Amino acid sequence: MNSNHSSVLRNRSFLRLWIARIFSASAFQILSVAIGWQMYALTDSPLQLGFVGLAQFLPMLLLTLPAGQTADRYDRRTIVYLCQLIESAVVVLLIIGSVQGWMSSVHLLIAAAILGACRTFEGPASAALVPDIVDREQLPKASAWSASAMQTAMILGPSLGGVLVIWGISAAYITTLAALLLSVSLIFFVKTVHFVKKLDSMSMDTFFSGLRFVFARKIILGTISLDLFAVLLGGATALLPIFAEDILKTGSLGLGLLRSAPAVGAIIVSLILTRFSIERAIGKWLFASLVVFGLATILFGVSHSIWLSLVALFLTGASDVVSVVIRSTLVQVNTPQDMQGRVNAVNSLFIGTSNQLGEFESGSMAQLAGAVPATVIGGIGTLAVAVIWMYGLFPVLRNQKKYAVEEG
Repeated sequence: MNSNHSSVLRNRSFLRLWIARIFSASAFQILSVAIGWQMYALTDSPLQLGFVGLAQFLPMLLLTLPAGQTADRYDRRTIVYLCQLIESAVVVLLIIGSVQGWMSSVHLLIAAAILGACRTFEGPASAALVPDIVDREQLPKASAWSASAMQTAMILGPSLGGVLVIWGISAAYITTLAALLLSVSLIFFVKTVHFVKKLDSMSMDTFFSGLRFVFARKIILGTISLDLFAVLLGGATALLPIFAEDILKTGSLGLGLLRSAPAVGAIIVSLILTRFSIERAIGKWLFASLVVFGLATILFGVSHSIWLSLVALFLTGASDVVSVVIRSTLVQVNTPQDMQGRVNAVNSLFIGTSNQLGEFESGSMAQLAGAVPATVIGGIGTLAVAVIWMYGLFPVLRNQKKYAVEEG
């Protein structure tokens, strides 16, 4: 185990991909803070914050299956850096619009939609790159390191975004642009070592094969659907500007701290998972982490102290990353090399649904009931989902021990 642990980061291409992910994901987190802050400043509306999440989700819903096909048909590395170049162009327009003063809520929603479309293609290609550049037995450790990269970005991005918006929205966008261009340059030098057979022809059969693969394997379907509904109900990320401004009264700096707190918990746990295996009881770890996530969400909802809120969000991040590592490792270990793009696209759709649609659900619920009741109800919903999955829909998942799934 220790040799695998050390050798993963000795792989230069994986190291470049890992650092690139920190830059690109940090850029996206800064963007999320800046667009949300600018939208709330322009509209003073929780519902409009929800629409930002919806604008990112709809392209994902429409383009996920084509994105999976693309990742299995064309060079995955090229897909990633082309998407990041388009994202860079969008950020340039956001800078110009903010500096010249013509930026409106509609422009922000269009930008969010284009960014959502780019990340729909980028996500599966980037995830499918990992098995292209590391050996199969190293995938659990590579998944844990990949999760740590994402969580590092979720620490750096939101906290940096919160500081940068104090200096001005354009400062946040310019920093985002620099991070994206650094990521592009790193991705350019990633080399794949495992040959992937490209699809011979486009057909309806290959189009839906990723979905069929996931739905045919109950352990994988149970894991990613559990995460989908839990985060869909329990995610309060879209409401953080409201908590920072109106409830905790901490302003943009407090918003940066609140956005970073889940990631601090997540990176600590993800780094622990690069050292220690949970493969002897992944089902039990999954449900235990979900219960912690639900309870911590409720605690955050009722808190009126910035410190208690930070502890609660720290716990949501620490518990959520366990399911992230379990899900990504399950998918990569049990998916044939030539289907990685399509299956990772389905996984990305589930992740995107829980995050972006969850933001719309939270914003809509907050508009109707208020931010605090919306968050508490979401936490209770997460606990209910855990019970339903554990004892009703997927009881086999409760006792799953290993990543390798022995089913047809």
